[in-house]
Amino acid sequence: MGRYEQFQDYRSKMNCRILGDDAQRERIAGRAAPGATLVTRRFFGLDTKTYEDGALSAKTKELLGLVASMVLRCDDCIAYHIDQCVRVGVTDEELWECFDVALIVGGSIVIPHLRRGVEFLDACRNAGPATDPATGPCPGHTGATPPIS
Repeated sequence: MGRYEQFQDYRSKMNCRILGDDAQRERIAGRAAPGATLVTRRFFGLDTKTYEDGALSAKTKELLGLVASMVLRCDDCIAYHIDQCVRVGVTDEELWECFDVALIVGGSIVIPHLRRGVEFLDACRNAGPATDPATGPCPGHTGATPPIS
C-alpha cells in the first residue's frame, strides 16, 4: 500500500474512532472507548463548513489551507489539503503557484515539505479519480459534518 492509500485508510479509520458510534469505536480501539466531546465534534464540523464554497470558492480556500500548512510545516495537513485540492479540481499549474507562495512566505525551511508534498501529489494523481473520503472502514459514518447535539 502506497503513501496515498495509507493516508486515506488512516484518516478514515481515525475519524471513525473519534466520531463513530460506540460499536465502531470499540472495533477500532479494541476496547470500549469514549468518543469525541461536543467541542471536538463542533470543531470538526466548523472545519468542514469553513472549506465550503462561499464568497471564496472551495478551490481557493483549499489553496489557502495548503499554503498555511506548508508554512506551518505540517506534513499531514499538507497531504490533506493536496488531496482536497485534487478533489475540487485544482490543476498542477495552480498547485505549483501555491507552492511558490508557500516558499516565499515560509522560506527555504519549507523545501523538505515541498518535496514530500509533490511526492504525495504524484500519488494522488496516480491513484485515479478522487473518491469520497467518507468511504472506508467505518460503515455508516458519512464523513460529513458530524452531529453537534
